[in-house]
Amino acid sequence: MKSLLKCSIIMENHKPYIAMIFVQFVYAGMALFSKAAIAKGMNSYVFVVYRQAFATVALAPFAFFLESKQTSLSFKLLCKMFLVSLCGLTLSLNLYYVAINYTTATFAAATTNTIPVLTFIIAVCLRVESISIKQSPGIAKVFGSVIGLSGALVYAFVKGPPIKFINWYPATQKQTPDSLIKSYSIGEWIKGSLFMLSANTAWSLWLVLQGRILKQYPAKIRLTALQCLFSCIQSTCWAIAAERNASAWKLGWDVHLLSVAYCGVIVTGLTYWLQVWTIEKKGPVFTAIFTPLALVITAIFSAFLWKEILYWGSVGAVVLLVGGLYIVLWGKKRDDAKGVRNEQNPDANKEEIVLECITHH
Repeated sequence: MKSLLKCSIIMENHKPYIAMIFVQFVYAGMALFSKAAIAKGMNSYVFVVYRQAFATVALAPFAFFLESKQTSLSFKLLCKMFLVSLCGLTLSLNLYYVAINYTTATFAAATTNTIPVLTFIIAVCLRVESISIKQSPGIAKVFGSVIGLSGALVYAFVKGPPIKFINWYPATQKQTPDSLIKSYSIGEWIKGSLFMLSANTAWSLWLVLQGRILKQYPAKIRLTALQCLFSCIQSTCWAIAAERNASAWKLGWDVHLLSVAYCGVIVTGLTYWLQVWTIEKKGPVFTAIFTPLALVITAIFSAFLWKEILYWGSVGAVVLLVGGLYIVLWGKKRDDAKGVRNEQNPDANKEEIVLECITHH
């Protein structure tokens, strides 16, 4: 009985850590399930439509019952939401799922680490965030951004020799049917890498613009549900124009249905609010620190389940990606601490929380 009580106390004290570890497992599952569905023949544009439809349906009841008395919507604000959804959610997700068709789940998880870096760069360009290169936090942000983006480019263009102890496919053997990893030409890999970086850039832009909209419309659940609805409509038009075959829209009781339901309900709904809750308890930097864990989980599962080959060049790129991420976060944390000491405007801190709370597609 005492051991159970002690265990419950430990669980209570470590809830934010448990929540963030769970979130990273969910994000790893997103990359793995998405890759499985696309590799099994599901059209990437159709995938986005169903994912956003599931997300809208899952969030709608909470938006209606929990935030029904929130600020009313104007037509101008609705137009802003529609445009932000178009350049952020719709563009980003469609590019992401096209890219994952030419790359691997591990690459998708690895390049996610560039999102905080890209968000910081866009925020500086749009003057949402300030930077001083005369102080150590500012230098750290710039240096970390350069290192992180360099890591993404290394991952895209440098492979190096395979890691022997998990090299499932010697040169004399063919891949087994269990594998979802096919051989990509250099052109396909580079195209997929550029699409993935473009998707991350669009997502980062959405995070920055989201901060401004939340100041005008603070109902987070309803805002997310509306943007998912707009994105679903936009993606449907996109998918109909790109895919005219009716059979591509059929969902059966298979990995296709499981993947879109998982990404729409679990990823968009559950993990978003777990991150918001954790941010309220521990702050935004705490949530971002766990981002590389999804990469580790994805790499392990991809290697053992789907026999994905890992390369030394990719390992070096990951070191740069994660190193750049943590350097930027260190600089951001120092700036935040200085901001607290100077008693900055609470609205500015609120926007900064938004910039880091959703670090995955």
